[in-house]
Amino acid sequence: MTRPHVHDDLGHPVDLATPPHRVVSLVPSITEALATSAPGVLAGATDWCTHTAGLDVPRVRGTKNPNLDAIAALEPDLVVANQEENRELDVRRLRERGIPVWVTVTETVPQALDSLERLFTEALAGGVPDWLTAARDLWDRPLEPRGTAAIAIWRDPWMVVGRDTFTGDLVRRLGLLNVYADDEARYPTTTIEEIERRRPNLVLLPDEPYAFTATDGPEAFESTRTVLLSGRLLTWYGPSLVEAHDALAQRLGQGT
Repeated sequence: MTRPHVHDDLGHPVDLATPPHRVVSLVPSITEALATSAPGVLAGATDWCTHTAGLDVPRVRGTKNPNLDAIAALEPDLVVANQEENRELDVRRLRERGIPVWVTVTETVPQALDSLERLFTEALAGGVPDWLTAARDLWDRPLEPRGTAAIAIWRDPWMVVGRDTFTGDLVRRLGLLNVYADDEARYPTTTIEEIERRRPNLVLLPDEPYAFTATDGPEAFESTRTVLLSGRLLTWYGPSLVEAHDALAQRLGQGT
């Protein structure tokens, strides 16, 4: 029995006459979600897809430079991408090859959870994973604001999380207001002086995409407290959100 067209998060029609059986994921968070709840359909992933532990699937290079020939050779009946993490050019070229692509949009925690639910129920024609329901319960009640933060993602040059981002919304739900939330850019380039001028209570230093460490990052800030964090817990959406809620709340509570 065939299905009508389904539409991805951007409203693009995706021709899935039957539920897909070979899915290539170009998004680490979604790879972890599929490996956890639909491992039988995962046919390939990027080099950056590090979870679940021991994941053994063919690799198709990076999120920004996927090997389109390698993807096509896997004969997927669906490729999953993300509007922010992947290039529109690669999505277009995959579609030109006749490969269906499902693009997700994840600019807030609720939007990310809604997107994942649609992927599992509409694209894959399955049920809602238990971890997704648990994540909704945990993140549905934002904590009262108790401080401010700048969230660094790179140095040389320094870059931070700005407006309309999943990570900014996640931190807000943990009670910290992003001091760059009103910036025109979603990931503005800045300076140490500008960060400290905004007087955040904390500067958050995740270990990805830039691998901040105890000796690479905190030493740059003379007057602002820094907190080293797991980048996966801070920036990934999927099963990690269940662990992230309490782990980050405790870590950030110690930092304020």
